[in-house]
Amino acid sequence: MKKIIITLDGYSACGKSTLARQLAKELNYVFIDSGAMYRAIALYFLRNQINSANSQAVISALNNITLQFKFNNTTGQSDIYLNDENVEPFIRDMQVSEKVSEVAALEQVRTFAVAQQQLMGIEKGIVMDGRDIGTTVFPNAALKIFVTADPAIRAQRRYQELYEKNPTITLKEIQSNLEMRDAADSNRTVSPLRKAVDAIELDNSLLTREAQLTLVLQWARNAIN
Repeated sequence: MKKIIITLDGYSACGKSTLARQLAKELNYVFIDSGAMYRAIALYFLRNQINSANSQAVISALNNITLQFKFNNTTGQSDIYLNDENVEPFIRDMQVSEKVSEVAALEQVRTFAVAQQQLMGIEKGIVMDGRDIGTTVFPNAALKIFVTADPAIRAQRRYQELYEKNPTITLKEIQSNLEMRDAADSNRTVSPLRKAVDAIELDNSLLTREAQLTLVLQWARNAIN
């Protein structure tokens, strides 16, 4: 069967990664979480106190970063490894969430990440989610989906996701973080978040995970066939 590249772009807390992971599993494709790559880079910057305004420091840091996805037999999912360390447990922390848009907006960082992402797609048969996958990374992808949802629903989803790890977090903090990230992602100079002209929009505000997976699977099978 023909293999294609499927991209899912959209705002934070729209469930892109969950949907992309489910879709990849159904199609027996490889799932690549581009957001996890940027979060891992942001984590490295935080740990090593890299000044994002210092171009030389940024380039030097990127030269010392190796990113890999490795399958986790326990969870049945792929985890992101930063310099051979599984950093999946750390990249969703609020400190990283507040840093990642700033780091991802840097031209050197995007060039570094996009080059790796494009290498991962050479054989096709992948589902990749992010902000600029259908517009910059794979502009010729066979199926592009732009995921969106009501901001209040997105905030509630992210709150429920983070509360288990951090019971002191507030819904207001989450809302502020999402507003900040939306503005930063949409207005950055390099590869801003936007819907590709040939992308299908998916508003999942009122859709269950099962319903949206059924819908997107049909889109995927149509594109493959």
